[in-house]
Amino acid sequence: MSGTLLEARTLRSQLERLSSDGGDEILQNLELRKREELEFHDQWRNRDKGHVEQEDHGREFEHGNEKFYVTVAASRDYTRDWIARHAKGKVFLDYACGDGQNALRAASSGAALAIGLDLSDISVQNGRRAAAAQGLENTYFLQADCEHTGLPDASVDVMICSGMLHHLDLSYAFPEMRRILKPGGVCLAVEALAYNPLIRAYRSWTRKLRTEFERKHILSLKDVRFARRFFEVRNVRYWHLFSIGTVLLRKTALFKPSLRVANWVDSIVLRLFPLSLMAWMFTFELMKPKEH
Repeated sequence: MSGTLLEARTLRSQLERLSSDGGDEILQNLELRKREELEFHDQWRNRDKGHVEQEDHGREFEHGNEKFYVTVAASRDYTRDWIARHAKGKVFLDYACGDGQNALRAASSGAALAIGLDLSDISVQNGRRAAAAQGLENTYFLQADCEHTGLPDASVDVMICSGMLHHLDLSYAFPEMRRILKPGGVCLAVEALAYNPLIRAYRSWTRKLRTEFERKHILSLKDVRFARRFFEVRNVRYWHLFSIGTVLLRKTALFKPSLRVANWVDSIVLRLFPLSLMAWMFTFELMKPKEH
C-alpha cells in the first residue's frame, strides 16, 4: 500500500471518529451569523431532493439568479480541469462543499480520498447519496464548521473552495486552511469579485437571494492581500464580463456561438488592469509554503 493510500485510510478513520459526535455539538456552539447561514442554506439545499445529480451551475432555474450560471462555462471548465490535474492520488478536500460536486469530481479523477465538508447536514447527506449512486467509495462527507474543521494538522494535499470564502470570516478561515494543508499543498479559490457597480447594484436589489453577511463580504483584492499572510498566492485569473450578457440569448440557437465569442473577448479584456476588476468572478491558488 502506498504512503498516500495509507494516510487516506488513517484519515478516514479519524473522520469517522469526528463524525461520530454528530452535528448536535457543532450546532450548540454556533454563533448567530453561522446559524443564519446554516438556516438559509439548509432551506436552499432542501428545495429539490432530486437535484443532487445535477452539474454544478449546469441546470437552469428560472427564479433567483441561477439563470446567469449558464454563462460560466469558461471558469467551470477551468475548475474541472484543475481538479482533474491535481486530485489523482491525493487527499482532496472540497471545503464548504455544498452538495459535493467537486468532491465527487475529484473522486472520479482518482483521488486517494475526496472529502466533502460543510456546515449543512442536508448538503452532507446530498453528497453521500450522490457518491453512493455513482459508486464512489473513495469519498467521505461530514458536517463540520469550516472555520474550526477538527481535521488533523497537515492532513490535506489539495483543496477547493468554490463560491464559499465570502460566507466565512477569513481571519479564521485562512489560518484553518493553512493548518490542515500539507506543506506544498494547494487550494483553488473560485469567488465572485466585489468591484463591478452593476453587479453590486444587482446584489443589493436581490437581497433575499443571499444572507446579509454574504452580501457584505464579496471578495476584493484586499482579501487576496490578506491571504498572502498565510499562503503564496498564484495564478490570479478573472472571468465573465461580456459573457454575462449572453444570458439574454440562453433559450435561442444564438446562445452557444454568442457565448464562445463573448468568452474570447473576455479572455483578452480581462487580462487588462483595471478592466479586470469588472469581472464577475476570479480564481486564484493558495499554496502553503514548504518547510525548510
